[in-house]
Amino acid sequence: MLDPISLSAVTAVLGAVGSGMANEAGKWAWESTGGFVRRVTGREVPAPTTPGELDDVARMMAEGLRNNPALASAWTVFAARIGGSLPGAGPASSGRPALPVSTRFFTDRKEALKALDREASRRADGTPRLALVHGADGMGTSTLAAHWGAREAARYPDGRLYADLRAGTGQDGLRDPGAVLRELLGQLGVPEAEMPPAAGQLRDCFQRQVAGRKLLIVLDHAQTAAQVRPLLTAAPAVFTVVVARRPFPGLDAVRVPVGPLTDKDAVRLLTRLTDKSAVAAARATLPGVLARCGGSPYALRAAASRLTEPVPDAPVDPDPVRAAAEETYRLLDPATARLYRLMAVRAWPAFDAETAARVTGTAPEDAARRLEELADALLIEPAAVPDGPAPRYHYRPAVRAHAEAAAVREDGIAGCSAAMARALRHYVDAATRAAHEALPESWRVPAPDPGPAAPDPAPTHGSRGDALEALIAESANLIEAVHCAEESGDPDAAVRICRSLWPLQLKAGRHETLLPALRVGARLADAPGRDPRDAGALHAQLAHSLTELVHWDEAEAEALAAARAEEAAGHRRGRASAVEFLGLLRLRQWRYGEAHACFDEAGTVLDGIRPDEEGAADVPRARALLERHRGRALRGLAHFDASRERLGAALDFFRAHGDTYNTARALTDLAETWLDASEPARARPLIEEALTVLDGQRAEYHVAYLRGMRERCADADADADADED
Repeated sequence: MLDPISLSAVTAVLGAVGSGMANEAGKWAWESTGGFVRRVTGREVPAPTTPGELDDVARMMAEGLRNNPALASAWTVFAARIGGSLPGAGPASSGRPALPVSTRFFTDRKEALKALDREASRRADGTPRLALVHGADGMGTSTLAAHWGAREAARYPDGRLYADLRAGTGQDGLRDPGAVLRELLGQLGVPEAEMPPAAGQLRDCFQRQVAGRKLLIVLDHAQTAAQVRPLLTAAPAVFTVVVARRPFPGLDAVRVPVGPLTDKDAVRLLTRLTDKSAVAAARATLPGVLARCGGSPYALRAAASRLTEPVPDAPVDPDPVRAAAEETYRLLDPATARLYRLMAVRAWPAFDAETAARVTGTAPEDAARRLEELADALLIEPAAVPDGPAPRYHYRPAVRAHAEAAAVREDGIAGCSAAMARALRHYVDAATRAAHEALPESWRVPAPDPGPAAPDPAPTHGSRGDALEALIAESANLIEAVHCAEESGDPDAAVRICRSLWPLQLKAGRHETLLPALRVGARLADAPGRDPRDAGALHAQLAHSLTELVHWDEAEAEALAAARAEEAAGHRRGRASAVEFLGLLRLRQWRYGEAHACFDEAGTVLDGIRPDEEGAADVPRARALLERHRGRALRGLAHFDASRERLGAALDFFRAHGDTYNTARALTDLAETWLDASEPARARPLIEEALTVLDGQRAEYHVAYLRGMRERCADADADADADED
């Protein structure tokens, strides 16, 4: 058995706790560990943020425990309690995702399929099994990967993962690797609350999850090697297929080119799509069709229903996808053609009928029907958005280029700008409405616009959870809207959308995904002449996400900037909150004395709020939260009696006001102080009450943490009985 005070054992505990900070239970474990480190070393030790710093803390701990038998015994119990309370770090037991469906009429590509077969079956040598499938838009590269994955499903019984690496134009078309890793982990069945916060930890978690599994991973629409590298693994039974429009340097992969179909294979595809008689009837026009399609499977599919139509007299676009789009576009009715053009003015990641209706000034039902027509004509494609109930669509790049050019030509710059402005107004309205319904008590969330252009002010979501799900489903478009607003000179829209992201940060995480938009919002809010309260709110939101992502130096700067902006605005409730954010950061950094000082300062600011001042109604609850935070800081300082006094005061308030969420948190904190003092009998009733309070609230990870604490209490009782015997 591994000695629990050995360097390797201590390092393992510290690493596991650091990787588990994604949820409330993980944060409790982290704070508890910091307090124990302080007790062992006898001084304040900054929380580690890098592997090297973690190794240094582990060495100090191992040395201190060897020299103090009493603390060594306590650490053994503590490490077992923490380990039993954290969510498991092993492979997830659920989640066997499938690739996008393959096409029925797959034609040719024998050499490409053989190349994938060879790479998938080569002997493992410690290097990633990696193929780069590349070809022009419309040549069927994504379809090839999906077809091969479907054909080889038995080879990958543990799952076939898929991630689209495209993003909106505001982020240079590149998705953040951390966001992609979260998506892949989710497909493997890892709950978001068990995913670590920092990018490096996410990558380590991904490597642990795929080790020993037989998996296919398809990374579609990649653009650079740097985008792909964090997603690679050398696990011997994992095959990664990267799909790109062109090969790029820096990736040690087998290259699988996908070029135009030969005329023979193009005719075979057309025959499968129609029938032999249709192809025979088009004998006169077929050479022109083949020439226009240029061997592109997409163009051939689009042309299949028009084989006998005469070749157009107008010049044909040399790009077969754009040429096919133009031919189809000329057959649309004017209203559908206008929708096709105007939705392409910006690269919205996944738009729905409600958005299209606002952009075109039509009814949602009419927009939905026209979107279906465009999808049937292959001018738009269904977008996979698992979090959203309504159908959503996007363009393939070459088709969008055609639609955007048509918009400039037929609607003019003014018409395109007006369409983009209407889209922005829609996303501002949608974001503020959903955020306000998801978190109605929060002063951080802007109220929906009461103006005549706003939607019906009546609630549009069935519950808070439904409103949050709507924000999640729309998040990629909202981030793109922030970049669009910045580029089009509409800072008000960008700021309002960014402030509406607060429920996503607080309730759903998504910090890597939201961070670029929050940076834009804070920069725009800092502009001269703007309301400093916007700056205060957005710097605070940035501080929150940066803290969760373990970018602690940046988080500190943002929290201080938030406090300065709120002070300049004379908004004392906001300033108290900003100082509180700084204190919470200090708790995460194991700087407990400074954290306590921040909470005291925030309390002093709250004391200065007059009864008739904005935010006065929120002061009693804010004070109770500060009492809880003070108790946490005092616990880290090992001032257990003072900690319990503060936590008890907070608990009394939350109980009296029916705040079950914070009641359970305060009970858990109090139980922790008794366990730290080696008095499990005093902790047990608090744990049981917290479990009762949380019953039916879907707080799975908090409940799991409490059950782990309860098991440690039982173990302590058993040890005590054994000692008496």
